[in-house]
Amino acid sequence: MPSPRYQVPSPDEAVAQLVGMLDLEELEPLSGPRGSEDRFLGPVFDQAFWRVFGGQVVSQAAIAAMRTVDPERVIHSVHGYFLRPGDATQPIEIAVERLRDGGSFSARRSQAYQGGKPILSMIASFQRPSPGPSHQREMPAHIPDPDQLPTPDELVGHVDHPVMQEWARGRPFEIRHVDRPVYLEADRTPRAANAVWMRARAPLSDDRRLHRAAILYASDYTLLEPILRRHGLYWAKPGIKVASLDHAMWWHREARADEWLLYVQQSPSAQSARGLATGSIYNRDGALVASVAQEGMVRRPQGLKPRVRERLQRSMTRSSAVQRSLEQQYGPIWDARAAHEPLQ
Repeated sequence: MPSPRYQVPSPDEAVAQLVGMLDLEELEPLSGPRGSEDRFLGPVFDQAFWRVFGGQVVSQAAIAAMRTVDPERVIHSVHGYFLRPGDATQPIEIAVERLRDGGSFSARRSQAYQGGKPILSMIASFQRPSPGPSHQREMPAHIPDPDQLPTPDELVGHVDHPVMQEWARGRPFEIRHVDRPVYLEADRTPRAANAVWMRARAPLSDDRRLHRAAILYASDYTLLEPILRRHGLYWAKPGIKVASLDHAMWWHREARADEWLLYVQQSPSAQSARGLATGSIYNRDGALVASVAQEGMVRRPQGLKPRVRERLQRSMTRSSAVQRSLEQQYGPIWDARAAHEPLQ
């Protein structure tokens, strides 16, 4: 539940909080059986949901690892497992083990803790940039520009719920949906694919480590949506349970998190209450910035109570003048996108 004192931050405040949560406090190193570990403390800020956002803890773990590596060596991949839900009211302690420093590559293990228990375990790899072969998958065609698409405030700003208000105005990143959004109702076309534009809501400094960590943070926002779309599910569906299980990211090229990035996502498989999703992040010039993969838990609602609540909710959503106006204004754009995206 949200804190009773929770106030939705302004866009500038939300970005300042993002920068603040990535500005880790350095603690005394800790000696153990495998040698000394670097230790950091990651701040948290009030949010509408009690659980730490997965993008926050994985980006803090990445920044902690970056702080132990020569700045010449750039983070190029992370592989992390979410072990326990994090408490959004408690700071996060991060321990970094220096696994290897070779001629070109370095490796670090970051462990995030709350209350002495691990909530994330992650390995990160770094490289001193080197010349070599270069190619990339091309950015998809038929993608509308972000200024043709609705803002988050337009989509859910009218919903009087703290989580929806945070999604509308209080996130450090603005998300613009290329496909019909699945906040309040299911997609009309059951595709295991979608795309969004995203960028930080205020300018960031030129620190490339900050931009890589910020893109990692934002990569966790919508990556499970292809699974929801394919099975007629949506974020506000009463009784649904969705949680990230792991997260991997590969950075390919430099990019700024405060400029529009296209995030194209697909799900190749879902089974046993788990779904796999993959994503490709491009800048507006079509350069492939990063690739992402995540497996998530997705459980359908069970029992009569969620079905009754959903009928009431659906009736209110479909009778909403705001929803009708959105469909009238943006429906043709979303339908045209669906026509170009093959069913999966």
